[in-house]
Amino acid sequence: MTACIALLGGSFDPVHHGHVALARLFCDLLQPGELRVLPAKPWQKASLQASDADRVAMLERAFEETGLPVVIDQRELVRGTATYTVETLRGLRAELGPQASIVFLMGADQLQNLDSWREWQQLFELANIGVAARPGYTLDQHALPPAVARELAPRLAPPEQVRTTPAGLVCLAHTLAVDISATQVRALLRGGSEERTDANSLVPPVVLDYIQQHHLYKN
Repeated sequence: MTACIALLGGSFDPVHHGHVALARLFCDLLQPGELRVLPAKPWQKASLQASDADRVAMLERAFEETGLPVVIDQRELVRGTATYTVETLRGLRAELGPQASIVFLMGADQLQNLDSWREWQQLFELANIGVAARPGYTLDQHALPPAVARELAPRLAPPEQVRTTPAGLVCLAHTLAVDISATQVRALLRGGSEERTDANSLVPPVVLDYIQQHHLYKN
């Protein structure tokens, strides 16, 4: 059987329940042999508020007891410069070989900006893409940039086909009803005690403990 590797990239500044829910959803759908979580130095976000080491430590805690087959892959941090997904996928494809099913996971908000990514059409030659709905972001074709909608339409496939195909397919999941952003979490953590209490519902408790112990996201 073709190996299936799911990839979840992001700033994770900080990791929150939305990230874990997205990972769990696609692990249920795809049953991958491995879920690689890739903390990024994204070119769109010049200044991340937590250090690379803190972001990795929070990810380790967030996924520690999920039972998911998680590997924290630090290749984008080791590279040391702002990273592009297409470059990361090229490296992974060379490493995993031509037969592995690589599925890059994202939320619907990222899909709506996909045509702004470097060499975005090359992504489909290197991997499959798994996209989860988010409240406020539709996966309907008419809501996407026309070029993205055209690229997606012939590639839509069910999870069982995606997990056995190396690249080029798109799996849409309409069932993720979690609406959390790291920006929202950071704002609550900078607030007073009441706002920090509200952050409890958005961030895994072990991650919140780490944030408080290391005095992250203070004014």
